[in-house]
Amino acid sequence: MLGNKRVWLLLFVLLLLTYPLIIGKSGYFMTIFVMIMIYSIGAMALNLLIGYGGQISVGHAGFLAIGAYAAAILSSKFGFPFLVALPLAGVVTGIVGLVIGLPAIRLSGQFLAVATLGFGLSVPQLALNWNSLTNGYSGMALSRPSLMASDSQFIYAVIIITIFITWLLYNILKSRMGRAFVAIRESEIAAQATGIDLSFYKTIMFVISAFFTGLAGGLYAYWIGFVSPNDFTMVTSFLLLGMIVVGGLASIPGAVIGAIIFTVIPELTSSFIGLTNLVLGCAIFLIILFLPKGLVSGLGLLQGKRKSRLLVGKNKEGKVLKSGGVAKDVNV
Repeated sequence: MLGNKRVWLLLFVLLLLTYPLIIGKSGYFMTIFVMIMIYSIGAMALNLLIGYGGQISVGHAGFLAIGAYAAAILSSKFGFPFLVALPLAGVVTGIVGLVIGLPAIRLSGQFLAVATLGFGLSVPQLALNWNSLTNGYSGMALSRPSLMASDSQFIYAVIIITIFITWLLYNILKSRMGRAFVAIRESEIAAQATGIDLSFYKTIMFVISAFFTGLAGGLYAYWIGFVSPNDFTMVTSFLLLGMIVVGGLASIPGAVIGAIIFTVIPELTSSFIGLTNLVLGCAIFLIILFLPKGLVSGLGLLQGKRKSRLLVGKNKEGKVLKSGGVAKDVNV
């Protein structure tokens, strides 16, 4: 089973690396591909918060916007190079996530959802009215580094960064910290009884999720070359939420699958007015109805409740003894 996963993972990485060669120099297909990568990072970061940590956020596009504007400001106004501006954009977004996370640790359920909704609504308005920093309606332009000026060159930087971020998130979720996130999701009372500091880990969830989402926003800014307040509205937040619901909560592959679906479908239905929303809405409805654990469960990638191997033996009287059960795990 593990060997098969490694084979599929290797094939997927090879596809990512060879995709630019397959499509040639088509700017349209490269842009779709890069947007899938960017949304995959954002969806994985949101999944860490909601799927693994059980903390609801419906304003995650605000972190994307902060990351994009931070990269644009650091690059165009302060002259920082790409390799410095992009990580700093993530750090700035992580600091904002810390500021949001500290009061949010006292909230849960619908109250936390409303608080994050307010955050998601306020960031575009702030970018719109802070003319001295964000140029308001005019937006901000930025340029790529000279070594990665063309799309065919920069796309490999996006691929490598996406693979690296996926690896980092995988290891975080497999670590002691990731297990603490899952424990908090399952039962805050039980987690606290085992010595888990709820305030600390809830805050860390927001910081980590915001940091990686900020990196995704920075990549968006560098790829498009322009950032405006209208780029990250509440629609983007709901799209990210839909990605992890359709793909699969508490699943890294599920976040990637959701990002692919929610990026490709609008491109296929853009010629028909209103069809995109109808198709996406039906997809969410059908997935919740028939595959509540997401598409990843239907593809055999879900490990939320895996069956342990049965150990068969005999006692002194010759009776067959069986031991086994269900082990609960996260979907990484």
